[in-house]
Amino acid sequence: MDTRHAGLLDRLDRFYDAVPRDAARAEDHGACVLFVREGPGWPFYARPRRGADRPPSLADLTAVRARQRQLGLPEALEWVHEVNPDLLAVARSVGLAVLEAPLMVLDPAAVADPATFSDVPVRLLPASAPDLAADVAARRAVAAVGFAAPGTGRGAAGPAERDAALIGLEVAALDEERARIADGSRLSALAGTPTEGPLASGIAMRVGEVAEIAGVATLPTARRRGLGAAITAALARALLAAGTDLIFLSAGSEEIARVYLRVGFRRVGTACIAEPAAVTA
Repeated sequence: MDTRHAGLLDRLDRFYDAVPRDAARAEDHGACVLFVREGPGWPFYARPRRGADRPPSLADLTAVRARQRQLGLPEALEWVHEVNPDLLAVARSVGLAVLEAPLMVLDPAAVADPATFSDVPVRLLPASAPDLAADVAARRAVAAVGFAAPGTGRGAAGPAERDAALIGLEVAALDEERARIADGSRLSALAGTPTEGPLASGIAMRVGEVAEIAGVATLPTARRRGLGAAITAALARALLAAGTDLIFLSAGSEEIARVYLRVGFRRVGTACIAEPAAVTA
């Protein structure tokens, strides 16, 4: 492990292990643990088991992937590279494509004002909002359209594609969202204008004094307007105000990481996100 950030990286690794545990059951597969969500919501991942006496092996990855297929779950595996450095080669040897995402933490003294990035207002969604269901659906639709066109460049997809991607929330999913916003374990943010509607979105997940900002996405037609940075800064400031002392995120690329550098984040390691490699004809 990188000795400069050993304690910090261990805190982040503990966070990744803790986040799914209140909404999923944990299944051990050798030196891996698979989180199986109980109830509605996005499926969780498998990861190295904390406290294991050895790193995950090829046999462990084969077993956990077979279990994911049996349950109809994505074959997703996530870990902090510096905590489990041997896993990268093993994951690639079994045919997984691994995204090595810059892992970044916030310098609280350097966090920027959202208004310095964009004049489009950012709002955090309160649990008591009467339109919470519509706002959460919009947040998810923006993310679906944004992540379908990776990168920071402008593109053709915009409000029309967002509206076409809107999906109503199940009652249980909305109840979970409301409860997590109310207890401070989740923050949701939207940026938009009255004429264009929601243009960018993001969330934060908090466990104790540690929080991860994730899902920051902008409609391709609205890119290069500072919206991703504004969303990130707004979430970071709200987390700091709530007493969070460690705020981090993983960037999808070095290009995207440069956006977060401007907000006040610095790189401390690498988050590995693995999934089956695409089959080419």
